[in-house]
Amino acid sequence: MAVRASSSERLEPLRHIDAGLLDVAYYEAGPADGPAAVLLHGFPYDIHSYVDVAPMLAEKGCRVIVPYLRGYGPTRFLDPSTPRSGEQAAIGADLIALIDALSIERAVFAGYDWGGRAACVGAALWPERCIGLVSVNGYLIQDIANAMLPAQVEREVAYWYQYYFQIERGRAGLAANRREIAKILWRQWSPNWQFDDAAFARTAAAFDNPDFVDIAIHSYRHRYGLAAGDPRYADIQRRLAALPPITVPAITLDGDADGVAPATDGAAQAARFVGSRRHRVIHRAGHNLPQEEPEAFAAAVLELIG
Repeated sequence: MAVRASSSERLEPLRHIDAGLLDVAYYEAGPADGPAAVLLHGFPYDIHSYVDVAPMLAEKGCRVIVPYLRGYGPTRFLDPSTPRSGEQAAIGADLIALIDALSIERAVFAGYDWGGRAACVGAALWPERCIGLVSVNGYLIQDIANAMLPAQVEREVAYWYQYYFQIERGRAGLAANRREIAKILWRQWSPNWQFDDAAFARTAAAFDNPDFVDIAIHSYRHRYGLAAGDPRYADIQRRLAALPPITVPAITLDGDADGVAPATDGAAQAARFVGSRRHRVIHRAGHNLPQEEPEAFAAAVLELIG
């Protein structure tokens, strides 16, 4: 195993760009004319999920873009009146707005959790902009119409935080205890990941964004059909409701120690990928797979770039 970045190492300096509704804070590495890869983080994490992946890709000649999602870190809304939506259509649209602002014609879209969902949305609806998709836990576009169908009981237990966020007590709890909740989720979702206090603190600072709570709560309410979406994304959400297939080349990854989304052989989602698709199970990896097993994640991105 290669030497990993220390817990004090940061993806710096950050850059900023006006991208649609957002002033996006992002880290960039690698040659400006290299094949682009956009690396997207999840909840409750930040860009440091890619603290090892980003330099691995840059060393191989990739132009690496690692943005803070809406509601995280220094990323900010340009207009205070913009609804603080966390719906899947919004984060997918943010991805396309970012590469438009950066004048990137095509890129690998790669991510996990919320970031994997944004990558799937981008790949499904804007395939002409996507070289290929890397998605942890496979096809992540939400089937909101069927969101109230219960899962197996063991799966439901892992979703406690999603149910907590449906009530105002949960909103207040996230506002007051965002770090404590995040640390519990990190431990539950990644039982083999021995992160230290410094690594957690480095990421937890991103949760101090003034929109973090509103966006997280909206995301988890909208996915169950319990909160209205931002009307500006109604057409995108209508297209997503049809569960569009992924037509671009894709590599899907599961961690065999993922505490929220247990690993599978990928067969159940096969019909959602109508282009070439390879599925891999990564030993000992939990939910934050790029930070836990960066070599496997970086290898998948490089394989799509060819």
